[in-house]
Amino acid sequence: MAGPYTQAAVLTALFLALLLALAWPLGRWCAALLEGRLPGWLMTVEAPLWRLLGTAPDQSMKWTQYAFALLAFNALGALLVYALQRLQGGLPLNPAGFAAVSPDSALNTAVSFVSNTNWQGYSGEQTMSHLTQMLALTVQNFLSGATGVAVAFALIRGFASRSLAGIGNFWVDVSRITLWLLLPIAVVLSLALVGQGVVQNFDAPQTATLLEPVSYTDAGKTLTATTQSLAMGPVASQEAIKMLGTNGGGFFNANSAHPFENPTALSNLLQMLAIFAIPAALCFTFGRAVGDLRQGWAVLAAMAVLFVAAVLAIVLAEQAGNPLLTSLGVDQTASALQAGGNFEGKETRFGIAASSLFTVITTAASCGAVVAMHDSLTPLGGLVPLVLMQLGEIVFGGVGSGLYGMLVFAVLAVFIAGLMIGRTPEYIGKKIESHEMKLGAVVILVTPLLVLVGTAIAVGADAGKAGIANPGAHGFSEILYALSSAGNNNGSAFAGLSANTPFYNALLAAVMWLGRFGVIVPVLALAGSLAAKKRLPVTPGTLPTHGPLFVVLLIGTVLLVGLLNYVPALALGPVVEHLMLWGGH
Repeated sequence: MAGPYTQAAVLTALFLALLLALAWPLGRWCAALLEGRLPGWLMTVEAPLWRLLGTAPDQSMKWTQYAFALLAFNALGALLVYALQRLQGGLPLNPAGFAAVSPDSALNTAVSFVSNTNWQGYSGEQTMSHLTQMLALTVQNFLSGATGVAVAFALIRGFASRSLAGIGNFWVDVSRITLWLLLPIAVVLSLALVGQGVVQNFDAPQTATLLEPVSYTDAGKTLTATTQSLAMGPVASQEAIKMLGTNGGGFFNANSAHPFENPTALSNLLQMLAIFAIPAALCFTFGRAVGDLRQGWAVLAAMAVLFVAAVLAIVLAEQAGNPLLTSLGVDQTASALQAGGNFEGKETRFGIAASSLFTVITTAASCGAVVAMHDSLTPLGGLVPLVLMQLGEIVFGGVGSGLYGMLVFAVLAVFIAGLMIGRTPEYIGKKIESHEMKLGAVVILVTPLLVLVGTAIAVGADAGKAGIANPGAHGFSEILYALSSAGNNNGSAFAGLSANTPFYNALLAAVMWLGRFGVIVPVLALAGSLAAKKRLPVTPGTLPTHGPLFVVLLIGTVLLVGLLNYVPALALGPVVEHLMLWGGH
């Protein structure tokens, strides 16, 4: 039997090989969508939609128009999601008879799903009706994902264009991405998940008789349960787009650790591939659009190196186990009879290797779906997903958001390199000047500002401290994780924090909204600025941005600039906790 590290290496290699096989053709199709090179029959199907919207694919927008349309579209989406939650008690497809969601929770959830965060302070199967799950949450999973890809398309056009005023048409982009990219793949993936046993129906909760009675204590009284209520609903259809659109919100509170959402090893692999498929494909789309596939490979290589390093770090941390359990006589060594390591909070059907890989994937992307309890990771194991989020989720990242975030770091990298060697910085033939650097700085600094200020408010306010169940370094880590998750639009949680309160619902909603659109607007401004510039020819003085040296420069920029803001906060949380855990052992 292969050892745990060999299993992790083989699983990671298999995942990357399958991902590359999927991303290459998908990248070609995304490039066709970006450039409007669609089959004639698809354009015929689209024509009535453009007439209804009063627009056309050839009507390109300035970046200000694109940004206004995007903000208005998402603001309307937030209002509709909020309204459906507040009115669900009187609406159909509510077999469990759920009442209206409270105002603060409904606001938090509306902002969460519109911002592609999918933070859930509630238990889905005990709160949301089938109609709300489908019409509010699942629909918004499509639209928020499409919004991210549309922004990536706009920035790619900025690099690829030759002195144009427009960056594309938001209404055309978001419609085509939804109809011809997300929807077809989501349908296929939904059917595949149903085939693996994921639930898909409109039934009321089913009552099952337990094989053995279970005793439990409630309000000081010992009670015995002989039955269990099993929630039903349209799970597979939501599961597919929650992964594909890097949304992450689960139908069930246990998310992808629930057997009705993720029943087999194959469904687990399909879900992991779905999370990274479009982010990886967009790297190839970028290379094709700018006329140099090597540029896309360079960005992909930087992402892949950071990804593999993160997987290695978390597997080593989790396989090392917990010294407190060792001192209690628990055997955590790997052997032919057991996997060993820190198995707390993990599914036995997935184990440490698959759980660690899933954890890295879901926090490297802005997904937030979970198959393990992140709160139960070792301190250094929990540091990995925390850092991946704080980097801006650009290690493949969310659909669209991962690529445009990494391209901002690429712009910063060539600017730094230009200063070091005394050359005018250029990237993809576009001169990088002070205006572009100011916009890039805003993009990079928005989320750290939101996360750190939000964390300071939470640990300083009585209402914030009231939600802490674990005082000390770990409690601080839980708050830092929650704000990092919200600010970077991830949605996962350490979960030891009681965050479904008016204070946290309001704070996190504000951070999620600003973390999403406070980044998107300057990215669109950057796209507009680049689009207006002429593409300069390559000269002997041009810094190559497609080789191993640039990949190293890009990785270094990401780590130094992206992470430096968070080092003091990380030292107060997971680093201190690690020293406390291992200090006496």
